[in-house]
Amino acid sequence: MDTLRRRPRLIASVLAAAAVVAGLSGCTNAVRMQPAPSANAAACASAQVRLPATLGGTLALRNTSAQSTAAWGSPSAVVYHCGVAVPTVSDLPCFSKGSVDWLRDDRGKQVVYTTFGRAPAVQVVIDTSRATSDALQTLDAAVSTLPEDGHRCLDPQDVS
Repeated sequence: MDTLRRRPRLIASVLAAAAVVAGLSGCTNAVRMQPAPSANAAACASAQVRLPATLGGTLALRNTSAQSTAAWGSPSAVVYHCGVAVPTVSDLPCFSKGSVDWLRDDRGKQVVYTTFGRAPAVQVVIDTSRATSDALQTLDAAVSTLPEDGHRCLDPQDVS
């Protein structure tokens, strides 16, 4: 008779433990990232709340483990950091997308885009096998809220 009473308790305990493990493993789905040096800037927080829930209609925003960061897609196809070092001079190609100027740094399968003329700066890394630079246009509403610092992309003809 004692075994019959213990069995429901044992089953309940096993189910409770499984629920706790499942709940904790839900937290591990966050993309592990490191915050940028100026991630705590108020302007980063203001941009963060304007980030879109999806990119390209298919890449969903995921939870991340660091302040002023974001990632879209599983595995991550687009990664965002606010508060990176502000570039002032660069020999990287510079272009405008929407109302934001970007520097482009090709690194094989990844392209690293860094805002130019915004402080704090944002860096967006795109896995080119899964996403395109069109993601920058979608991020424009958030990134364009960052304060301008007076720097602009120049046409090569303007630099002589």
